[in-house]
This record gives sequence, C-alpha cells and structure tokens, in this order.
Amino acid sequence: MNLITEKRELSSVVTLMKVLAPDIAKRVKAGQFIILRVDEKGERVPLTVAEGNPETGEVTIMFQIAGATTRLLAEKNAGDYLADFVGPLGVPTEHEGATKVCVVGGGVGNAIAYPQAKALHEAKIPVDAIIGFKTADMVMLEDEFKAVTDNLYVTTDDGSYGIKGFVTNQLEQLIQDGAGYDLVIAIGPTPMMKFVCKVTEKYGIKTIVSLNPIMIDGTGMCGGCRVKVGGETKFACVDGPDFDGHKVDFDELMNRNSFYKEFEKIKDDHVCRIGRNGGNN
Repeated sequence: MNLITEKRELSSVVTLMKVLAPDIAKRVKAGQFIILRVDEKGERVPLTVAEGNPETGEVTIMFQIAGATTRLLAEKNAGDYLADFVGPLGVPTEHEGATKVCVVGGGVGNAIAYPQAKALHEAKIPVDAIIGFKTADMVMLEDEFKAVTDNLYVTTDDGSYGIKGFVTNQLEQLIQDGAGYDLVIAIGPTPMMKFVCKVTEKYGIKTIVSLNPIMIDGTGMCGGCRVKVGGETKFACVDGPDFDGHKVDFDELMNRNSFYKEFEKIKDDHVCRIGRNGGNN
C-alpha cells in the first residue's frame, strides 16, 4: 500500500498527485513510468512519472480523467492509499551529446515534457520549451517550465493565451530563425508528435518521441504495446517509451490506438496508454 501525500488540480482537466514510494523516488529518471492499481480488484494503469523526490520519498504523477480507473483515482485524496505502485519501468530518456534542446509538449503530455526539461536544465544543457494547449483554461506548469528553461513559448489553438497556433508552427519558426537545436523531444498526442517529426526531419534534427501504444502488463510479455520503429517491432514498455521519431510508423500506431475506442464509449472503460496525455488512462 502506498500513501497519497498530496492532491491538487493543475488545470480544468489535470490532477497532480504525490505518492509515498521512497525506493522509486530514489531511482526514477526522466522518461520512466510506474504502474499502479487503485485497489486490490483494480486494473493495472501505467502513468509516466513527473518527478521523484529522494529527500521526501514522494513520486509525483499527473493524470486526466479518461475512463473508469482514472475516475476512481481522482476520487482518492491525501491520506488515502493505493493498492500497488510499481516502478520505475521503461528506459530513461537519452540526451547525451546534445548541445541545445527544444522540448515540445502537447496538452497533458506536458506533464511528461516538464521532467525532460528539468533533467536537461540540471545537466546544464541549454533547453527551450514549447508547450501547447487547446485553450487558456488548460494551461498548466507554466511557472515550473519557466524555472528550468532558457526560453518558454506557450501556445493555444484558439489564441486565448500566449501564442495563437500549434506547437509545430512555433517550432519551425524558431528553427528558421536560427535557434540551433540539435535535439528535439516531443511528447503529446500521437498526431502532434508525428507532425513535429515532419518539421524536424526537413532540417535534419534528431527527434525523440514518447510513444503511447496500448499497454497491459508493462513487462513486454503481453505484446500489446508493440510499435513499428525502423521497420522492426519494438515494445514500448521495455524498449521505450522513447524512440527515434523519424523511424516510427505513426500511422500504424494511431490505428492500433483506435482499436478500442467504440468499446470505451460503450463500457466507459479505459485503454492503457503511456505517453499520450501524460500516460493517462
């Protein structure tokens, strides 16, 4: 059992929760995730870790209600317990050799983008961030990003806050203006990551994406999280979730992610995902 030490709303759609898990807090790195169960009869849900604090032993997760399990999770409060909280899982993000990085986050995916920016900042690697949202009421983590980036650009689709437009528009403008990025890390909805990669590919900029296939056990045994990368089958839970974005078959990924959408509408169940919307279910 793991104690929930803090819960608060980050935006109109995103909840932050801190869970006491000292061993995970000591070992987790940017890009890794945990699997939790709300209660002993609950299903396994993967969520990317937003932050681990070795001093307090707390692990921070951020999630959006998208189905039955995250609804149950959202009903929990500080002082309550989770049945299981296992990790860290997955391969940490690799940015060795990068000299200037742009982290691009979309929607709830910014919960995963933030620890990437923080890790780069702590490694003393110059880092900019572009964080995109649909509308102003969905904007979150702006102050946190400002504290760990050299330049922060906030975009909204409708122009209700920050720069009007998509993150891809802002990214291409910065590249054309000579920003000098040699690495881009993109995290968010699959279509967003696909089009970020289309932009960076034109300029020969290495791009890492955090993928969001259907995931069940988090160990590679079920095969549900298989993705096609460079023509080869990979498993996001053990080989990723980070991959070279220029080698990912995004069309196949989007097709697989849509398998259970009608079922979700009928049953109000969730599809386990990692990456998209902060790895939320």
